[in-house]
Amino acid sequence: MNFSGAQSNTLILPVWRRRLVLVVLLLCFLMLALKSVHLQSARKDYLQMKGSNRYSKTLSLTASRGKIVDRNGEILAVDSPVDSIFINPKRGVDMNVEQKKQLAKLLKVKKKTIEKKLSYKKLSKAYLKRRIPPAKAKEVQALGIEGLGVEREYRRYYPAGDVVAHVVGFTNIEGIGKSGVERQYEEMLSGIPGERRVIRDAKNQIVEELEVIKEPHNGEELVLSIDQRVQYLAFRELAKAVRRYKAKAASAVVLDAKSGEVLAMVNLPTYNPNNRVNLKGKTRNRVLTDIFEPGSTMKPIAAAAGLEYGGYKPWTKLDTTLGYMKIGPAIIHDSHPSDHLLSVAEVVKKSSNVGAAKIALSLDSEAMWNTFNQLGFGKKTDVGFPGEVRGKVRDYQTWRPIEQATMSYGHGISVTLLQLARAYTVFANDGVLKPVSLLKLDEMPKGEKVFSASVANDVKDMLELVVQPGGTAIKANVAGYRVAGKTGTAHKLKVQGGGYEKDKYVGSFVGLAPASNPRFIMAVMVDEPSSGEYYGGTVAAPVFSAVMADILRLMAVPQDAPNHNVVIPTKALLKDVEEVV
Repeated sequence: MNFSGAQSNTLILPVWRRRLVLVVLLLCFLMLALKSVHLQSARKDYLQMKGSNRYSKTLSLTASRGKIVDRNGEILAVDSPVDSIFINPKRGVDMNVEQKKQLAKLLKVKKKTIEKKLSYKKLSKAYLKRRIPPAKAKEVQALGIEGLGVEREYRRYYPAGDVVAHVVGFTNIEGIGKSGVERQYEEMLSGIPGERRVIRDAKNQIVEELEVIKEPHNGEELVLSIDQRVQYLAFRELAKAVRRYKAKAASAVVLDAKSGEVLAMVNLPTYNPNNRVNLKGKTRNRVLTDIFEPGSTMKPIAAAAGLEYGGYKPWTKLDTTLGYMKIGPAIIHDSHPSDHLLSVAEVVKKSSNVGAAKIALSLDSEAMWNTFNQLGFGKKTDVGFPGEVRGKVRDYQTWRPIEQATMSYGHGISVTLLQLARAYTVFANDGVLKPVSLLKLDEMPKGEKVFSASVANDVKDMLELVVQPGGTAIKANVAGYRVAGKTGTAHKLKVQGGGYEKDKYVGSFVGLAPASNPRFIMAVMVDEPSSGEYYGGTVAAPVFSAVMADILRLMAVPQDAPNHNVVIPTKALLKDVEEVV
């Protein structure tokens, strides 16, 4: 077959077309080159920033919260490292059914919870579990789930648990103080977070640490005036009293008599800040937030005002033999009428309402009000605690005679337990009222002069008579030490409608020791004892005795009395503790 005459099928473009295609291709390459130059020069910074934002992230470096310690350096609150497990639902998580099952088991969450978190496609971060032990977090990482992240955080730990809970308080899950000194000193304790830059892959996992932009600054250490040993002693004895007398609540505060530092502040019921379950009604620091009528613990103050402004002497006699006193339409009574005239000292020792009322009514109302005001009643102690209340003292210009009389024995005036304890510092410091502090002090505070030294010491001697036979506080004695103090028993105020509860009482005691040179002051309040015993000399004075005995020996305070100085309470002696106003 002859193919010589066959025509070729090859397509031959005209010259002009070939040149046109070549020009178009050259123009395209030129445009790409120009675009590349433009991106590499004019838009270089912008593009690098966008690319960096996709893979380079600036993360927060958590600052450790400052420790809270007692006056001896014992830790009351500290940060413990923990880990939080999170996912990025927006990018997705590569997890099979078995891994999901194991993850749910390790984190102790339901699989439905994990699935729900995975469905939040608009979120870039969703926590599966916050604050788990680092060892548990390593087990989670060992599952090899891509897209699962671990974040280092800190969990607040309280070694003393419920013993000091009301003072220290607690933080929320974000590490922010919500109560107690944790809240009051939040700025000091919280510290300043730092920053670091990292590279993350498409699964949002960190593949490289680039640099620390800003170092974190940990919170400062907070040193409290609290002595954990004294705190425990007060807690232990107060808990015994609550159980024994079936009380609704109870509080106690111990002060350094010379500096005003708070060595212990206890409230019951309490709670465990490490496991905050069922907190209702348990988080109030009643020493500072609850007010009550102090009853006969106010009589030494009325006596001091009488000595200072009324010309009375400790031996000045008052006629209380009737056992009652009529003031307008009202009548006030003594629990134990005397068959003879009582001296001012005996008015305090016997806890005579009539005697105290007579002293008060003989005083100028403004002078009496000034005494209350100077002692800090009706205003905050400025101890630096959230929720502290002022108490209630009416203006003297509104007083009626019956009100002036009843305030002398603690009715018609409401105080906090800390205010009451602080007021007694005048009897330990030659008439000088000391400021109170929840922080350890570096130097002795000066205080404010309220009474003359002679008046303060005369009343201190009267308080020492109260714990002796014939007084209302026989059960407050401490073997080997002279003590001084005053009991109080008062009907509770009604929450609504005004007036007083018929069968609900507050029993209290405030005392100082050793009486020869007071080192410590303790105030105890037992709220609504329901065992049938409710007098301050019965329910509160023994708490003082037990705690003070241990404190004095713990602090190696020299004895100022023989070991056999304690009088064994008999029925005849105990009848004198029965006082109620």
